[in-house]
Amino acid sequence: MPAENRILITGATGFVGGWLQRELATRAQSTRVEVFAAGHGKSSARNLDITDYDQVSRLIHEVRPTAVIHLAAVAAPAEARDAPKRAWDVNLNGTMNLAYAVLESAPEARFVFTSSSEVYGASFNDVPGAPVTENAVLKPMNVYGATKAAADILVGQLARDGLKSIRFRPFNHTGPGQSDAYVVPAFAKQVAEISAGLSPAVINVGNLLAYRDFLDVRDVVRAYADAALLEVPEAYGQVFNLASGRVHQIGAVLDTLIRLSGLAVEIRVDPSRLRKAEVATACGSAEAALRVFRWHTEINFEETLSGVLDDWKCRAGG
Repeated sequence: MPAENRILITGATGFVGGWLQRELATRAQSTRVEVFAAGHGKSSARNLDITDYDQVSRLIHEVRPTAVIHLAAVAAPAEARDAPKRAWDVNLNGTMNLAYAVLESAPEARFVFTSSSEVYGASFNDVPGAPVTENAVLKPMNVYGATKAAADILVGQLARDGLKSIRFRPFNHTGPGQSDAYVVPAFAKQVAEISAGLSPAVINVGNLLAYRDFLDVRDVVRAYADAALLEVPEAYGQVFNLASGRVHQIGAVLDTLIRLSGLAVEIRVDPSRLRKAEVATACGSAEAALRVFRWHTEINFEETLSGVLDDWKCRAGG
């Protein structure tokens, strides 16, 4: 008997994709769920080049999903900045390919699109320190944010053509398994290497003054799974922030990781790393997600930081 829910995940082999597959496996204990994992250049999933429309179309026609969760992206802002053409091709054109293929071959499928809080950009400065809502103007300030904003608008427009789209704009999320291209695991890696005796007890840092709204990846993937598995018609065509509504200063995040390690560590400001934060505070309101999906954060941020640090200690052999 075919599964009641056939979920196709793009970008399934990435950090968020791995946690999403764990979440869906848990859901499968109470409902029939079949997961189709697609990734690029990885043997553990169906190989998919999201920029090749024919490949995408064939996959949608073959799987006939009841929901698609689109994670595939050039996701690190630094990577997008260094390879902007690739970022636009994957993040915008890849999304377009997938959305049109779904409309053509699986028009009843829910299309769960993962946008980003980076789409708000300069709008955070318009309401200093206040949580932004989904009504804030999209004013991206980097390549990654711009590509995501363009794809976000595309998916919203296609809802008017019948795409059962649900857009999420998650704020900074982290957890065990994330690469050190992001600030929390970058700090945790350095602390873990000091703990393992691989590095001197000194951490060189840049600007620690910015405030960000941090989430645990496990809270984020709960929202994605809910959108894919639950019939919530009022969510179609809508956009939802995923945020805690609380901010943490970057310096305080590092202080907490050091405290959790039990080490005495010297923090040195490296002038070559100093960059003025274009956005001093980025905070989001998730009231819409609470209202429609009853979603809210459940995992305490210090618990998240402890998990990230333990992960890097294991990697460092500590």
